[in-house]
Amino acid sequence: MASNSVQFASDNYSGICPEALEYMLRANSDDVPAYGDDPWTQRAADQFRELFEIDCEVFFVFNGTAANSLSLASLCQSYHSVICHELAHIETDECGGPEFFSNGSKLLVAHGEHGKLNPMAAEQLITKRTDIHYPKPKVLSLTQATEVGTVYQFEELLALRELADKYKLKIHMDGARFANAIASTQLSPAKLTWKAGVDVLCFCGTKNGMGIGEAILFFDRALADDFSYRCKQAGQLASKMRFIAAPWLGLLETGAWLRNAEHANRMAAHLEEQLQALPAIQLLFPREVNSVFVQLPERAIAQLHASLP
Repeated sequence: MASNSVQFASDNYSGICPEALEYMLRANSDDVPAYGDDPWTQRAADQFRELFEIDCEVFFVFNGTAANSLSLASLCQSYHSVICHELAHIETDECGGPEFFSNGSKLLVAHGEHGKLNPMAAEQLITKRTDIHYPKPKVLSLTQATEVGTVYQFEELLALRELADKYKLKIHMDGARFANAIASTQLSPAKLTWKAGVDVLCFCGTKNGMGIGEAILFFDRALADDFSYRCKQAGQLASKMRFIAAPWLGLLETGAWLRNAEHANRMAAHLEEQLQALPAIQLLFPREVNSVFVQLPERAIAQLHASLP
């Protein structure tokens, strides 16, 4: 018997939103060229350029691990390092993917309140050593929204860009919940990325209504040189690319990408409000997007587990 329960553990539990599914079915109606040389992929890429107000390079891959790992590998040599927050997904949940695809670039982790990379802590890592025996810092990697549901504001991004410019670093943004950050700040995608100094964005589709697929946007087109070869070598070049691109087009053309995020944020705010009314519930971080982190009494945790089907 199918379960009608609603899961709150992760966006990855959810199904495909109607707009993404409809466009995938539309893309299934014709035979078109393979490997991204099709009208669906071109239209989706152009929609990203329009949304972000810049002629960026756009690539589609299957999942977030590949998006983050390959984009970081394109920014680094094997002797470089990437500075990220200690809770960043690339540090805690990518199974060494960034190191593997970059042939050894080291992740250096820094502290920061509420999941955000602190410029002072990052600078301490950058300047900790400058000798040839230590991996040379090359990239700042930011998660937007963060792993604890907070959001980098525009001014915070500018401060990190200033730091990156000081030491000639690039900025990578893991946008696993980028749409939710846009809904939270009500800033334009352009302002929250390249206008704030971000060089490359990994824009997540699966946490925003799609069944599979991520988009990688290089705002500095020169950084995307030979990136298509990286995708092919890593097994991320889809032969029937239209089935990744068309659902993106469904989100972008209809505006569902933002509606989905706004709805998710509202529901998280409602959940936060209801939880705060309960005794012995402690919110661990400010809720700014669709993530609510709470500390529950052991008894409550046991009761919740017991209620599972």
